[in-house]
Amino acid sequence: MLGDHCSLPEDQALPSQSPQTGLCCKMVLQAVSKMLRKSKAKPNGKKPAPEERKAYLEPEHTKARITDFQFKELVVLPREIDLNEWLASNTTTFFHHINLQYSTISEFCTGETCQTMAVCNTQYYWYDERGKKVKCTAPQYVDFVMSSVQKLVTDEDVFPTKYGREFPSSFESLVRKICRHLFHVLAHIYWAHFKETLALELHGHLNTLYVHFILFAREFNLLDPKETAIMDDLTEVLCSGASGVHSGGSGDGAGSGGPGAQNHVKER
Repeated sequence: MLGDHCSLPEDQALPSQSPQTGLCCKMVLQAVSKMLRKSKAKPNGKKPAPEERKAYLEPEHTKARITDFQFKELVVLPREIDLNEWLASNTTTFFHHINLQYSTISEFCTGETCQTMAVCNTQYYWYDERGKKVKCTAPQYVDFVMSSVQKLVTDEDVFPTKYGREFPSSFESLVRKICRHLFHVLAHIYWAHFKETLALELHGHLNTLYVHFILFAREFNLLDPKETAIMDDLTEVLCSGASGVHSGGSGDGAGSGGPGAQNHVKER
């Protein structure tokens, strides 16, 4: 019978597994399971792309300037000058300069290359006049920013240029909103288009503009430190020689863009 041919004599029977062997197998399985849990693989099985080295933080690039002027002195409100007049004059100037800086790389910032308005691990959305959240490409976002700011700075009721005209009570909040959007544009240029800026040899202009803009915004509290924390590493390097400029990051590292944060995309 088949059963007789398959049976083994008692003296050749398979030895039972010892408790020590079973314990070893269990330990191996636990170790493998632990390694799998620690794996950085995403649910789709693909590992996240390694963090790219930020070229704009390279010492030879951060040293580039078009002037060695101490901007800390330049941003201070002059005596006998109205605060709103000073804010209006500088905000308009920054708008034109940042718009010009972006125009130098605009041909590289397309709907295909920049499908979202991204900076480090943060993705920005535009909010229309009704407060509706609009997902858009980077060039669309920048166009929204520049169009809205252009409309404001040319509005006599908001940025009066004629003698005797009063600034609106909401003027400072409008300036803060403008600065926040202009900061997004500057940050995107650094994050997504610094290589093109470097190839055009315009990184000295970009660094100088960034330092001037950040110091002015810090002088009059026009930017929330949490908003600018995403570029704190650059700010620390470029503005380290200026007093009164500190890292704006909160202790929890939100928006820092540091190691370990690259795979967590935040929305604003």
